[in-house]
Amino acid sequence: MTDKPVTTYIVSVFEKPHWRTVLTTKDKAKAFAMAKEIGDKVRVETITPKPKGR
Repeated sequence: MTDKPVTTYIVSVFEKPHWRTVLTTKDKAKAFAMAKEIGDKVRVETITPKPKGR
């Protein structure tokens, strides 16, 4: 089995005193559209798991 790792995008908003996750998706366009809609104090993180070595 050679599954390619899938990138996940996490959209978070800063609400004092910490960051709160709003959306988790595998669609990059959807993640950036949500961030643009929210406005300030938003970050989009990208997570791509590394394939396990055998």
